[in-house]
Amino acid sequence: MIHRRSFLRHSAAAAATPALMGATQRTAAILTDPADPLAHAPPVQWAVGELERALKDRGYRVRHLSRARSPVSDLTVLILGSQSEGAAVAMRADPWNKADLVLPNKPESFLVTTVGHASTPILATSADARGLMYAVLELADRVRYGATALGTPSAQHPANAVRSVMRQFTSEVYDKPWFYDRAMWPEYLGTLAAARFNRFDLTFGLGYDFLSKVADPYFVFLYPFLMAVPGYDVKVTNLSQAERDHNLATLKYIGEQAAAHGLDFQLGVWMHGYKWKDTPDAKYVIAGLTPENHATYCRDAMTALLKAVPAISSVGLRIHGESGVAEGSYDFWKAVFVGVTACGRKVELDLHAKGIDDKMIENALATGLPVNISPKFAAEHLGLPYHQADIRPSEIPAPGQKGEGLMLLSAGQRSFTRYGYADLLRDDRLYSVRTRVFYGTQRILASGGAEWAAAYGRAFGFCGMTGGELMEPLTFRGRRGSAIPGTRRSGYLAAKLEPKYDWQKYDAWYRSWGRMLFDPSSDPEECRRSFEPGKARALETALAAASRILPLVTHAVSESAACDLYWPEVYWNMLIASEAPKSYWDTPSPRTFQNVTALDPQLFSTCTEFAGELMDERSGKYSPTEVAALLESHAAAVAAALKAAEPSRSIEQERLAIDAEIQRLLGLFFAAKLRAGVLYALFERTHQLAPLTSCQKEYRGAREHWAKIVARAKGAYAADLSISDRVTERGTWADRLADIDADLARLDELLRPVPATLSDADRAVLDRLVRSANVTIEKETPASLTLVAPKRGPLPCQHTPPASYVPGKTVDLGIAVREGLTRATMWYRHVNQAERWTAADMTAAADAWHGSIPAAYTASPFPLQYYFEFRAAPDQGWIYPGFNEDLSNQPYILLQRA
Repeated sequence: MIHRRSFLRHSAAAAATPALMGATQRTAAILTDPADPLAHAPPVQWAVGELERALKDRGYRVRHLSRARSPVSDLTVLILGSQSEGAAVAMRADPWNKADLVLPNKPESFLVTTVGHASTPILATSADARGLMYAVLELADRVRYGATALGTPSAQHPANAVRSVMRQFTSEVYDKPWFYDRAMWPEYLGTLAAARFNRFDLTFGLGYDFLSKVADPYFVFLYPFLMAVPGYDVKVTNLSQAERDHNLATLKYIGEQAAAHGLDFQLGVWMHGYKWKDTPDAKYVIAGLTPENHATYCRDAMTALLKAVPAISSVGLRIHGESGVAEGSYDFWKAVFVGVTACGRKVELDLHAKGIDDKMIENALATGLPVNISPKFAAEHLGLPYHQADIRPSEIPAPGQKGEGLMLLSAGQRSFTRYGYADLLRDDRLYSVRTRVFYGTQRILASGGAEWAAAYGRAFGFCGMTGGELMEPLTFRGRRGSAIPGTRRSGYLAAKLEPKYDWQKYDAWYRSWGRMLFDPSSDPEECRRSFEPGKARALETALAAASRILPLVTHAVSESAACDLYWPEVYWNMLIASEAPKSYWDTPSPRTFQNVTALDPQLFSTCTEFAGELMDERSGKYSPTEVAALLESHAAAVAAALKAAEPSRSIEQERLAIDAEIQRLLGLFFAAKLRAGVLYALFERTHQLAPLTSCQKEYRGAREHWAKIVARAKGAYAADLSISDRVTERGTWADRLADIDADLARLDELLRPVPATLSDADRAVLDRLVRSANVTIEKETPASLTLVAPKRGPLPCQHTPPASYVPGKTVDLGIAVREGLTRATMWYRHVNQAERWTAADMTAAADAWHGSIPAAYTASPFPLQYYFEFRAAPDQGWIYPGFNEDLSNQPYILLQRA
């Protein structure tokens, strides 16, 4: 036990240490209380080892002490549980009297601060072992990256209760090496813990959505690859008992390592189908299962597996038809749930949201286990950092729509559960909800950036959500048998670019996401600390700006909600001048780029919609030309930062510079193509020459940017970065030029001979477009148009949202806006993606525009959301609150019941 008198004496000695020390090597003392159980918990002791290692690397001689009476040291670190007497004594002894700092008393919250006259002693404290681990790891991070003030006060609190990373086993070729690598796991899981993730989800069975042509069946149906279940003669052909036992031992080791690093361990079992179709030459086949014993086997196998791997605290289940089990098979899933309950401990059921309904939820809750439902964040992609105001029309079921085959619900009346939070955010729910981020947008190129990660961190608490799970970079590499033996999972062709472990390339991703999901209000400099000052810091700036490009592209142009089809990072070109083949099967017809729906069609217009607005009246929606301007702004920021970062001084920096440059060029490509799409839509509407010639010019500019991507990637990346077996997900950037050239050739065919002078019809079209203030004329013969991002201008508004509402009572809303508006509309909806938004005209009065949400509408178990749309005829429109300058906020207002 640390007594106050000895603590104070040690503080005074430490303050005088620099004058007393005569040795050349600095000393550090790590002080713990033997009576403090938190300080001696395994995750904390691992963190202490990390701190000791960092100190030694910085030249310190480290001593571990259990009491304050000790030789003086240059640096003293007190590691104490916040409920211990020693922590209270340390805070009372603080001569600086930091009144705003208090000892943490909530799980995972932690405090790091100095409590002496000088820069030492430093106190690291928390109310639980995980929080204390974070505090010690924060100090280790400061030491490792040369922070000048190790004891800078920092009090942090978790905004999201669950911060999870999902790693998937989808390919025997690419994934067996890391699965078996026992040297890798402590480094990898330590990276997650240091980034303040608190859950690791190791998922199997996502290599296939349906069991046809199963070229790579390893771990697809998990249980028999791990164990023999007593009472069943179920096995995997061509799998030896030794390998099966090795698999289970490896899984147990991973679970033990997760616990040792302070991480909850979730096991994802996403496939319960066992019969491969159209695969006569499959290397591995499941033998011994029949429809009669399938459910009972899965029940008993689940129990046996959870008993064999006691570190598993949560089981993730895909319960819709892509699990290999037909939707509506409630008895089957009840058997699996019973298998979880029978393991003898509390294990969470984490159910994937697609296809879920009330009966499935009731069955899960009936187990008495904690139940979580995980809906997708932005379809199967990473969109902007908010929950989209609406899902695409194609996800809304038509009256009487019925599914078929395995997909009775998710392709029928529950289709709105596929790509968002659906109808899960009821105020009276008895389950938790956390969002899951799929990685369709970006899987190969590096990303990072604290500010936007913080914005996602705020979004993940929407309507009481408990956090989120991120599918990590390189997810789906080699999916559905697309791995190429002899190639690298990282995608690199150049051996010099390969890190020791492929995930180490994404250190900035883990760092920024983990820390900012933990506490979005924390200092962004914590995420940048690993980048040295100077050129490396400029590279971090480039990466942060580059990382905003593809999420914005995805949000504005969602050619498919499925990550299995749409991959804007290595974009399969959607045609402009003719309809695309059925590769993008869930894009509305006609399948041309200008008709592609935004991921959030409530707030973003298509190219065709905006062309109509240019010829008629502007709405408040965000247009493709505004998106193009933002993409070019991000690209310019990348270019400026990369220039400041040159030349790259290490392989690590070269990797990031290559990826940031490719993303910059992708931004310029999509900006030009968006403008080309609007211009072609104008041509389709007017049948005049000027928009067509201008479309061709923009498209050729886009093609030039793509050619530069090809050149930049050459020699660095392999010729096939396969994400699945679909044509849109194979190959690399060089493969895409042929389709772009074919589309441009089609534009050439459409161009009629250029007239010497403008026709009256051309002149009328140009006059209307120029009056819209969104188009300028570069030259009149032949006419050449330039699209200009709409000038919304500032729209000062005064609106105070109600603090809450009472169900069954009218909600009156008023907003004071400048004069000169021609129309004001209030849009509102329950926080329920199965419903559509309601538009209500507002009434102008002397003080403000007024509207109300009817009492009958508020009598609902769902929270409310609303925003305002204003117009000034014919060419100006606004949304309030809308987006801030960098699109990092929630553009509508959430209203919750009292």
